[in-house]
Amino acid sequence: MTTEPRLAPYARLPRAYHVRDVLHSTVDAFGRAHWLLRDSARRGDVYDALVLTVEDGRNRTTRLRSVHARFPRVDALPDGGFVVADARRQDGVDQVQVFGSSGHPSCAFDVGDAIEHLLTDETGDLWVGHFDEGVGSDPLCDPGLRCWSSVGEPLWHYHQPPEAGWFLDCYALNVDRRCTWAYPYTDFPLLEVRNRRRARIRTTPVRGAKGVMVDGPRVALYGGYADDHDRLLLGTLTESAIEPVEETRLLRADGARSGRRRVVCRGPRLYVQEENAAEWTLFDIS
Repeated sequence: MTTEPRLAPYARLPRAYHVRDVLHSTVDAFGRAHWLLRDSARRGDVYDALVLTVEDGRNRTTRLRSVHARFPRVDALPDGGFVVADARRQDGVDQVQVFGSSGHPSCAFDVGDAIEHLLTDETGDLWVGHFDEGVGSDPLCDPGLRCWSSVGEPLWHYHQPPEAGWFLDCYALNVDRRCTWAYPYTDFPLLEVRNRRRARIRTTPVRGAKGVMVDGPRVALYGGYADDHDRLLLGTLTESAIEPVEETRLLRADGARSGRRRVVCRGPRLYVQEENAAEWTLFDIS
């Protein structure tokens, strides 16, 4: 690349909804952006919420009844419903709630404490990556990465081989149509999971990335520690490693360097949201 690449505008929360509290936001497996907004005052341990969905410039809303997540993570299901999980497990409370397209809860179950990432795939299965406060202290999330059905059936979990190092924190997770990729602390390998089979492991040349994009043999890792927070490493997948091709910075759409932000990864796409949570921007390596 001759110039530093920039993010492109992707989806924006309509101004009419800026008065509401944004509880969480994501981009789903179909490219739709969702904002989980508080719709009512908390009544005891529950509240009503509103999901604002933006797709191709159009928006629609779904009202969710009796949400109880204190630190919610939201994603969409292919049937028009949603899943909301509490990042921190509460004793005596089912951690994950599944809502039908009408917004009423249909089932609830536990997946383990300390959820870092919750991404649904195109079939509606849930991929959950955990951070270190859960791994090693909660049997449900000890593997660090698991897949669940939308009714709470355990479908797959990571088996840690010695050569991969410990899986203590899922720094990055990418759930695509055909594959799931994870990038865990401590040794920061890239894990490739296809058809819920045993993970394939590749070494990587960077530490502390927060996003991973994959398009065939091409791969990119975004982020890092300290001043590397906007680093973009472009590389090629080999049998056992990521071979670096170029290192640069990924700038905001206006050419400035990014500040505090969160990311969602889907195949070749990286979606980035700044701290104010009102807009998603996009970088696509395809």
